[in-house]
Amino acid sequence: MIARTLLFMLVLGGPAHSIWAQSYPFQNRELPDDERLDNLISLMTLDEKISHFSPFLPGIPRLGIRGTRIVEGLHGFALSGPANWALKGKGAAPTTTFPQAIGLAQTWDPELHEKLAAWEAYEIRYLTHNQHYKSAGLIILAPNADLGRDIRWGRTEECYGEDPYLASVMTVAYVKGLQGGDPRYWKTASLMKHFLANSNENNRFINSSDFDEQLFREYYSYPFFKGVVEGGSRAYMAAYNKYNGIPCTVHPVLTDVTVKEWGQNGIICTDGGGFRHLVDSHHYFPDYPEAAAACIKAGINMFLDRYKEDLVVALEKGMTSEEEIDRVIRGTLRVMLKLGLMDPEEVNPYASIGVADTIRPWTKPGARELARRATVESVVLMKNEGLLPLDGNTLKSIAVIGPSADLVVSDWYAGTPPYAVTILEGIRNAAGEGTEVRFAASNKADSAIIAARNADVAIVCVGNHPLSYGLGWGQNHVASDGREEVDRQAISLEQEDLVKLVRAANPNTVLVLVSSFPYAIPWSKEHVPAILHISQSSQELGNGVADVLFGRESPAGRLVQTWTASIEQLQPILDYDIRHGRTYMYDPHEPLFAFGHGLSYTTFEYADLELSSASIRNGTSVDVTVSVTNTGEMDSDEVVQLYAGFPDSEMDRPDKSLKGFKRVHIPAGETLKVTIALRGDELRYWNQAQHAFMMEPGKVNLMIGSSSADIRIKGELEALGQ
Repeated sequence: MIARTLLFMLVLGGPAHSIWAQSYPFQNRELPDDERLDNLISLMTLDEKISHFSPFLPGIPRLGIRGTRIVEGLHGFALSGPANWALKGKGAAPTTTFPQAIGLAQTWDPELHEKLAAWEAYEIRYLTHNQHYKSAGLIILAPNADLGRDIRWGRTEECYGEDPYLASVMTVAYVKGLQGGDPRYWKTASLMKHFLANSNENNRFINSSDFDEQLFREYYSYPFFKGVVEGGSRAYMAAYNKYNGIPCTVHPVLTDVTVKEWGQNGIICTDGGGFRHLVDSHHYFPDYPEAAAACIKAGINMFLDRYKEDLVVALEKGMTSEEEIDRVIRGTLRVMLKLGLMDPEEVNPYASIGVADTIRPWTKPGARELARRATVESVVLMKNEGLLPLDGNTLKSIAVIGPSADLVVSDWYAGTPPYAVTILEGIRNAAGEGTEVRFAASNKADSAIIAARNADVAIVCVGNHPLSYGLGWGQNHVASDGREEVDRQAISLEQEDLVKLVRAANPNTVLVLVSSFPYAIPWSKEHVPAILHISQSSQELGNGVADVLFGRESPAGRLVQTWTASIEQLQPILDYDIRHGRTYMYDPHEPLFAFGHGLSYTTFEYADLELSSASIRNGTSVDVTVSVTNTGEMDSDEVVQLYAGFPDSEMDRPDKSLKGFKRVHIPAGETLKVTIALRGDELRYWNQAQHAFMMEPGKVNLMIGSSSADIRIKGELEALGQ
């Protein structure tokens, strides 16, 4: 989190068009980037260099270099919102708000994910350049590439789930969408959070996440690795916690792995306050100047903290040097170069956004349509005994019940949406003209029971509140809730008592879970005929849910975390070795709902597995093709999932791990041949002795189905090694 006081410190460097009459090598767009940066650094004063360690980059007006700043954008650009991310006096504005990141992952649709990020980047550019606002920054703190290996993690809402492959695909898609496809310039810069293994909140400023090199490579760092080498991100944030006893802010892996091995050459920043926590919380250094020098040596080039006076002292005492400053500041300047801040705006294809096109993007139909599509695709139908879809033409009355029914909540890292449609409003919009819609927020004076008893169907909407109904920072009303700086202490659903009362009053009960994380709901799974899950915050929350409830859309979202049956099946939250029984890959218990689970309003049959080759080598790929037939009566998407197992492995590898997937649309009665390219590099493991990813020779079991627990067809492949 960025300290709130930082939000009022930015002074943007204004354009200095006259500078282009001068001639400096860094202004020559034909020179290689590194030559341009060499020249620029040689022209900068020491004070200018130190100033560019700030998250509010001032630019260098005397050299015609414009400034920018970091902004939040996990599921839409956060300008204003509950955290008041807008700068004082800088033109706060509504922005298009999509479902939370955990919900976007439930779409299993990287193409859509990239489109959402591209729209967000467009709005950011608009708010950067439009004369009325000029309030945005171009460095986006997104996506969150941390893995949700424990459902009690308070920031589960920000991640893409528990699987490293799925998270890596979604991370790459979001990075590409934010940065755009221009060969020279980025639309915005993607700064991934939080490296590394930052998936518990309580004591996050002092705890250590401990695990071996194999888990570092294959699990915790994998989405970040792909975000850099495939997505093209050149910025990330170091986490608060320690990793194997060393604070991530100064850990050698920042340089030794991400820079030297992955090619990371941009921004590496602290988390908000992370620099001072090295002294105050970790007690890793005796004072701030020594901590500042250590940050520089580790590769940090942006402090989300008060740093300047301590860095100056470190320089004066010889703890660091201007040469070291030059080495690390190059990364920040490189990002500024890619954003076009060192070149005339007329040569930047993104600089005209908000100038040539002045219609506010969040008011356009395309924004509304994109938010609704993302919301619909994120809905997971977890159970259905034939109650859904509802027939709006025959229902005479509907009871909509629960505290989440008439509520759309922007979370801490969201902005303010231009409008918000609640589930109650969405149902009223979708119900037939002759259908009465009753509402009860709770069961005060038996209001929920009465409403349910007198309705044809009862829809009860419960879940968490991302901001804990306005409680102060680090506080929650109930033990099962979580948020930043607070992990969940329970996974049961307190509001399930309301579900029980409604179900007793009306057997035609639909449970809509509006939540940022899984719950243990074994009673509801057994007794409630239909259950949906959707995450928080989308401006189209109500319309998206109604589209599914009334069958305008067949649901096809899939879970991205294992829904555990009870809390005693979870490992201690500070145990970061997932091989002890965590995630679908290693958990020996029968899940309440499995990773990848999700139903639709039709049925699918899988047949005719074909492989383009019977063997695979490192650096090659094999096309895995299966025929999928929609055997029902409704057009629908299906998410085809490809898992692999390694029965001959001498390593401790899971019996099943996701290696490919594809969301496809199949009309009723039709068959589609679905091909997933299985890449050899996704079958490798980390060889500690060779210090490299290696392909282990032997048999590979292939499993294709609609979830990790619903495998429809199997095959084999021979891995030939390197």
